[in-house]
Amino acid sequence: MNPTLVPLVTGAEVTFWIVAPLAIIGALGLVLARRAVYAALGMAVAMISLAVLYASLNAPFLAMTQIIVYTGAVMMMFLFVLMMVGVDTPDSLVETLRGQQLLAGIGGLGLAMLLIWAIGGAIVTPPVTVTEANNAYDGNAQGIAFLLFDRYAFVFLLTAAMLITGAVGAMLLAHHQRVHPKKGQHHLAAERMDAYATSGEHPGPLPASGVYAHTNAIGAPALLPDGTVAEKSLSHTLVLRGASLDSPQLAKVTEETFAAIEAVRSDDEDEEE
Repeated sequence: MNPTLVPLVTGAEVTFWIVAPLAIIGALGLVLARRAVYAALGMAVAMISLAVLYASLNAPFLAMTQIIVYTGAVMMMFLFVLMMVGVDTPDSLVETLRGQQLLAGIGGLGLAMLLIWAIGGAIVTPPVTVTEANNAYDGNAQGIAFLLFDRYAFVFLLTAAMLITGAVGAMLLAHHQRVHPKKGQHHLAAERMDAYATSGEHPGPLPASGVYAHTNAIGAPALLPDGTVAEKSLSHTLVLRGASLDSPQLAKVTEETFAAIEAVRSDDEDEEE
């Protein structure tokens, strides 16, 4: 076989066909996921996949920026918002701004047309590789610096001004005047005792991991990873008293424990006789 007829497959092409589907799956998960945490994980997958593509195309500066700035800073900001708002907060389908859904549809259609135009241009026009661009400016970082601070300097400054304005606006929206004085430890303890007296809510700490989530009583046994009851977590005193919870597994363990205790007692009585 003539070696010139064998198509050469580069490492960048192999990386593209492996990582590009992962990026698409992550992007679809970001858009289609109903839970915000799953959407954040999908966005992380898409961003890391793009960083791998940048690294395979001899663009290390873009790859590190993608990981540090977007996957790191933007993802952390997203997770901070989730922690402040809460993952259980229901979404409202009521439009707070008139025509918001219409504008969102028009924007999505525009982005789809732009994506089709970009893909079509990449297919028809021969691509300009990153290697040629790096050679023109003696490096990837130097080329990006020339584009940001020379060719697109105004757009770069405008973007920076918008980011600063957004940060200041977020701080102003998050800041609020305190209407009531901050409660101290004494007031919090008093409220817990009042809730215990009225509704029976236990004033102690929340249940630890490994026990039933609805109670932190001493009669609640610990659970193993497979869902079964850990026998060593049961108190023999409570078992002897017949204190059991509404659990078939706990009842089974209680019967076995009673049988073992009765066997030990009968052995002790036989030895005494």
